[in-house]
Amino acid sequence: MREGQVFFVHNRVANIDNVAAELAKLVPEARIATAHGRMSEARLEQIIVDFWERRFDVLVCTTIVETGLDISNANTLIVDNAQNYGLSQLHQLRGRVGRGRERAYAYFLYPPGKPLGEVALERLKAVATHNELGAGLQLAMKDLEIRGAGNLLGGEQSGHIAGVGFDLYLRLVGEAVADFRGEKDERDVEVKVDLPVNAHIPHSYIDAERLRLQAYRQIAAADTEQKMAEAREELTDRYGELPEPVQNLLAVTALRQRARAAGIREIVVMGPKVRVVTDEQLPDSRQMRLGRVYPGSSHTQPKGLQTWLTLLPRPKSSPVGGIELVDAAMLEWCQQLIDTIFADVPGASRSAPE
Repeated sequence: MREGQVFFVHNRVANIDNVAAELAKLVPEARIATAHGRMSEARLEQIIVDFWERRFDVLVCTTIVETGLDISNANTLIVDNAQNYGLSQLHQLRGRVGRGRERAYAYFLYPPGKPLGEVALERLKAVATHNELGAGLQLAMKDLEIRGAGNLLGGEQSGHIAGVGFDLYLRLVGEAVADFRGEKDERDVEVKVDLPVNAHIPHSYIDAERLRLQAYRQIAAADTEQKMAEAREELTDRYGELPEPVQNLLAVTALRQRARAAGIREIVVMGPKVRVVTDEQLPDSRQMRLGRVYPGSSHTQPKGLQTWLTLLPRPKSSPVGGIELVDAAMLEWCQQLIDTIFADVPGASRSAPE
């Protein structure tokens, strides 16, 4: 270990202990500790202090050590699955070593049997090439070149203009052009979902405000089933099993997607009624089904509006003496309502933003 200490970065909490055990088998004489964000603050602080005082030789950790640590005796960095990191992360991690007089070494590992993507390869080449003192500016310029400059007025913080998609800037331009031509803008509108559902990310699950907001943004941006599954997997891996409010938040996002695909603008609970607003009138067959499956419902077009309003009795656990549905039960009822009445209505479907 070159008479120094080692950072071994493995950014998956689920199996970080297994990685530490494998390293202990490979280097039995090494004193190894683990550190990650799901540890208590006191435990994590003690591990870092012990590492600083050289009670451990190897610290197997997540990117929690990316900033703020100054361990002058650490002279070796090993990053596992480096192809999954951004260029700025790799540069920040590399800065954890070489902070003393001794020469430092950084190794960025990737699976040998799996071909690297073009972007990942460019990142690793850049961090290997620009290793001199003060290379941050060159790496920042290279990162800008790889990711693209994004859109000054839109929601995209990266990406080349050809792949920006329907962000705010293009939406504004499209609306202006449609207004100039006197055309109706057919772009998607946000679906309003206001239900008695406890859907949020508790402080007890993600304490840091910055990370909590990042998780909210990731869930809000999950506009496909695959992205939803990826968000669920990443949250579980980083912070542990999802509590019920987070599961409800994911379910609300999925419900909003299904509602948008069915041409629904609003699903709102208002007192004893559930209000559903759509652009299209339900066919006669669907209106008959609505009355049969949901007695006491109505489907009308309010005077002076182009939208159609469906009012349904607020669901209860049982017709007589039941309690009003909330949380997961309410979400399941809404999903069944969409599938039974509103899904696949001719002319009602809207495609999701690209």
